[in-house]
Amino acid sequence: MAYNVTLNGPGPWGFRLQGGKDFNMPLTISRITPGSKAAQSQMNQGDLVVAIDGVNTDSMTHLEAQNKIKSASYNLSLTLQKSKRPVPVSTTPPKIDSPRAVIPHQKPPLLVG
Repeated sequence: MAYNVTLNGPGPWGFRLQGGKDFNMPLTISRITPGSKAAQSQMNQGDLVVAIDGVNTDSMTHLEAQNKIKSASYNLSLTLQKSKRPVPVSTTPPKIDSPRAVIPHQKPPLLVG
């Protein structure tokens, strides 16, 4: 399901890309900076970048896509497609139930008095 996002500039826009024709991977949003212009839009990590300022990204290399984004003077218009699989985002640290194992050579020395 494709959707459009327009970020009001100037940059920085607050997201990172991964992929491109040169990587044999679709262009996707790999990271969104908290509190950024991208974070305030409905963009999500893992979403596919279908077009940048109306130009289809199917044949763009990573560098071409970066340059197209950098050349956006005031507004950046993106056509994105929701990721088919949700990206898990944990807000709590993992729970550790068992005490950490002590490796024999790391045991504290015995005090002999």
